[in-house]
Amino acid sequence: MTGTLYLCATPIGNLQDMTPRVVETLKMVDLIAAEDTRNSVKILNYFDIHTPMTSYHEYNKVEKAQQLVGLLLEGKQVALITDAGTPAISDPGEVLVKMCHESHVPVTSLPGACACITALTLSGLSARRFCFEGFLPAEKKTRRLVLEELRRESRTMILYEAPHHLVGTLEELENCLGDRKITLCRELTKKFETILPTTLSQARERYKTEEPRGEYVLVLEGKSFQEQRREEIASWEEMTIEEHMAHYEDRGMDRKTAMKQVARDRGVGKRDIYAYLNRETEREESGGQLL
Repeated sequence: MTGTLYLCATPIGNLQDMTPRVVETLKMVDLIAAEDTRNSVKILNYFDIHTPMTSYHEYNKVEKAQQLVGLLLEGKQVALITDAGTPAISDPGEVLVKMCHESHVPVTSLPGACACITALTLSGLSARRFCFEGFLPAEKKTRRLVLEELRRESRTMILYEAPHHLVGTLEELENCLGDRKITLCRELTKKFETILPTTLSQARERYKTEEPRGEYVLVLEGKSFQEQRREEIASWEEMTIEEHMAHYEDRGMDRKTAMKQVARDRGVGKRDIYAYLNRETEREESGGQLL
């Protein structure tokens, strides 16, 4: 019989957020794979859990995942826990889950605390549509590409950041995205939990004189549909109407449909485009002069 991989959410601060089901599962399994055994042993001691642990982290995620899948195929039951929160969210757990699926090993998730969702609900920003970015890439070229994607993003964005990088990240976000609304969340569920709804410029100025402490979750306002639409119209207006028509007709669109799409792109009526093109046709036929 193949064992099961249990993805067990652990508290992000307050230990009382550990669910009874996770406690029971961690006691029942044969092995716990933990991102940092030094941190996780505190949780296990608190709940009187004596199950053996092994390390599973960013630097051994491939080879250790292969070993864990091997144990699961032998019938061992394995639980995966992260430093805090839900495994596979911005941590190497996703590699192990993928390998389990490829080897037809059952995987189940025991829900619980998750820092990004906790911060979103506290932010006061729209939670209807959102995206999770995690930590921005360290590599400069990739980071610029990601920031450019975020500049166009209309959904609420959630990012993680360490205290010693916070000021630099706030400056980068403001330079690329403009001065947006942002809610900074730190020490979530702990005694000194802090929720700061502000703007990027105000947050940047604040942390020039106040030392950032603790891990931060940044919840950032997306670009409004109105702003997005204005930018789209401005980009199309850089073309002539003839160039705009050719853009669609060269892709196989018939003239009538192309006129409708050009009008939609430019925020005008179809009749305006039709009238303009007719005038241009008459001008060409009259040798450049309209009577």
